[in-house]
Amino acid sequence: MRATTTMESPVDLPLPLDWPKPKPHCGVCGALARQRAEAAAARDYSKVSDCNIEIREHASPHSRRRP
Repeated sequence: MRATTTMESPVDLPLPLDWPKPKPHCGVCGALARQRAEAAAARDYSKVSDCNIEIREHASPHSRRRP
């Protein structure tokens, strides 16, 4: 029996998401944005990604309506 030598289909990766914008007047968002800028300057893109995730997850309290 002969082995198959065909290639598998290519991996389809989506475009990266835009960087989330920190909410004005929020200390947590501001601190994360500063950390992200420092990581980008140091070319630590793993940390940039981590900061983007944290900013996105932290943004949910800002979108809730307060009574």
